[in-house]
Amino acid sequence: MKRRLLVAVAAVAVLAGCGYSDTPIPKAVVPEPAAPASSTPCTDTGNPTRSYAPPPGGVPASSLTDIQKRGFLRAGVSADSYLLGSRNPFTGVIEGFDIDMVNQIAAAIFGTAQGHVQLRVISAADRIPLLQSGDLDVVARNMTINCARWDQIAFSAEYFHSGQKVLVAKGSGIRSVADLSGKRVCAPAGTTSLDNIQEIAPDAIPVSAGNHTGCLLKFQNGETDAITGDDTVLAGLAAQDPYAEVLTGEALTDEPYGIGVNADNVQLVRFINGVLEDMNADGSWQASYKKWLQPSLKAPATQPSPVYGR
Repeated sequence: MKRRLLVAVAAVAVLAGCGYSDTPIPKAVVPEPAAPASSTPCTDTGNPTRSYAPPPGGVPASSLTDIQKRGFLRAGVSADSYLLGSRNPFTGVIEGFDIDMVNQIAAAIFGTAQGHVQLRVISAADRIPLLQSGDLDVVARNMTINCARWDQIAFSAEYFHSGQKVLVAKGSGIRSVADLSGKRVCAPAGTTSLDNIQEIAPDAIPVSAGNHTGCLLKFQNGETDAITGDDTVLAGLAAQDPYAEVLTGEALTDEPYGIGVNADNVQLVRFINGVLEDMNADGSWQASYKKWLQPSLKAPATQPSPVYGR
């Protein structure tokens, strides 16, 4: 079936204006997935969504001296994940559910996010290296919390619970994961989605791209038969391609999202967790979900309860 090619443009620069500062971005490359911090087994045990509890009364914003002196929060985000973090073609502003999380953190530090957020568009494989190097303060890019990543960086409490699914062409005959045998399945390099699909459907043929926009282009050009990823991301892709659909049924995996932070910056993690608690109390998390995700996911959701204990 011939499908209309929808032009998808990947963002490779950070947008200026509307309170966001420019960040020069080098020529786009597709980096290899980050190597584990060491060859030793993952040291975290128990629930990997455990994070650092904010102290009674919360962490004062004045204690985040490096960020306050700089005057803005440096955040790694996506600009091609429709509904989570994508550039509005009419306003040019990068917006979405993940961007709302960043703005809430900045507003808690500075009183307003306006003029105090520097968004840097990054790939999934960039997330951990740029936090480890100190080039970013936070990453809000639909990042799954897991034990192996805790050995490399720190995470906030879970702010959204997603799950991995599969997107296919309507009428393709692919109705379940069992039908992926011998089929090409795309996911961005550096994501758990690519590892998961190889484990769940070992006879599928893995195809990688720099991001989900790259996977969508391959899909529309006939270079892959399916795309796998979090249901939030796939819902955004399906909304852009009328010939695509997300397979129904239970999610293949649990994907708890967390805000990534440098492992040494525990104070910032505690502060972010206080912000997430405030978002639950004042209804701003629920408002963001209803605006961005509920219309496509077609289901209500509640903010995950924080789990502390580190």
